[in-house]
Parts: sequence; structure tokens; C-alpha cells
Amino acid sequence: MTSDQLRPQWYYCLDHKRVEPLNGCRADVRLGPYDTRVEAARALEKVEERNVEWDNDPAWNHEDDA
Repeated sequence: MTSDQLRPQWYYCLDHKRVEPLNGCRADVRLGPYDTRVEAARALEKVEERNVEWDNDPAWNHEDDA
């Protein structure tokens, strides 16, 4: 086993709105993995931060010359 496999991983469940360990809900309803429970608890905040960044990124948010 590698050190990554020994380290606990945490997920944020979108169905239950809570942090879960590896053996939680199905993967398609979770965000993660995160290294800590605290990071997993901030999952929705991180998603919103990234959405704002991407919405303002000129490489992804430009109008085609038509």
C-alpha cells in the first residue's frame, strides 16, 4: 500500500449535505476526495469560488466573432 492509500479521504455528500468517509454514499452524489474533514465541509464554497473564477476567465468566457 502507498501512503496515499493509508491516508483517510473525505467526501461531501450532495444528497445528505454532510461530510462522509470513503465508505459513504455513491460516488455520483459526492464531491471529493478531500484530505481533511474541514476541506470536505467547504466543498460547496470551493465549487462556488471556482465557478466565479471560471466565469471571469477570458479563456473560457468569450464571445465568438460572428
